[in-house]
Amino acid sequence: MRIGGFELIDPVPELNEPYVLATLRPWIDVNNVGSLILKDLERQFTAFELGKLARPGRFYDFTRYRPTIDIEGGINEMTIPNTTVHYARRRDQNDLLFLNLLEPQANADVYVNSVVKLLTTLKTSKYVLLGSMYDIVPHTRPLLVSGYGMGERALQDVRMAGVMPITYHGPSTFANLITKSAAESGIDATVFIVSLPQYVVMEEDHVGKVRLLEVLNMLYNIPIDKDDFDKALRQRDLVTEKLKDSPEITDILAQLESTYDMRVQAMQKEGIFQLGSDMEEMFWKTMEKNIGKA
Repeated sequence: MRIGGFELIDPVPELNEPYVLATLRPWIDVNNVGSLILKDLERQFTAFELGKLARPGRFYDFTRYRPTIDIEGGINEMTIPNTTVHYARRRDQNDLLFLNLLEPQANADVYVNSVVKLLTTLKTSKYVLLGSMYDIVPHTRPLLVSGYGMGERALQDVRMAGVMPITYHGPSTFANLITKSAAESGIDATVFIVSLPQYVVMEEDHVGKVRLLEVLNMLYNIPIDKDDFDKALRQRDLVTEKLKDSPEITDILAQLESTYDMRVQAMQKEGIFQLGSDMEEMFWKTMEKNIGKA
């Protein structure tokens, strides 16, 4: 079945007012947080492929997004970068769609229209964009999450999660019109972006992953595997160990912690900021000494 630029399986399964969990690479996928979440949730919910762009070359420059190839005596397999969508059913709950968005380099307006047509045709009730960006935050504090909602129930989700509002004026991606157009089509659209320390670069950021999963757990009943918390703790401890012999980082870290505390206190005074209870306990109670809450 063809919907816009997407080719879907036929027949398309009937879904129960699905929630769309999306990530956008490479624009807001620092340390692969969003990609990691979708990959693990697809596995956890035993998701099935629903479809992908029929002609990805219409939107992508394959000298920028390189195909991967498997050669052994000849070409066995070649994987072409694409935007894919998977689905998973949940008993007595809204079903889930996992949308792995790859930012287009050409025909961006057609791309956006195709994604929005996909969302409306599948009668999705929520569109949730998950992302990560570098920020002036320390790894020794619970990670901050910023976001916004478009639509009354989306605004309620943002307020319930207690995330920091986003104020930004500057260069962006055309793909942001997906969020705007989805909301104008009657779909509740939210964006959640976790702030990551600028000095921590890694292939898989489990601390950022857990922080966003807490938001999803609170709002949409997405379970969190205990192994994710364990990986996040080990990763944070590893970063602390690697940085302890660097006096330059130690000085900078103290400044980042002070700035972080002021940001949190300002948001708490406005009554719109709260930390997830699990993540808060994980960080504050596992430090070598009790340094209290921000």
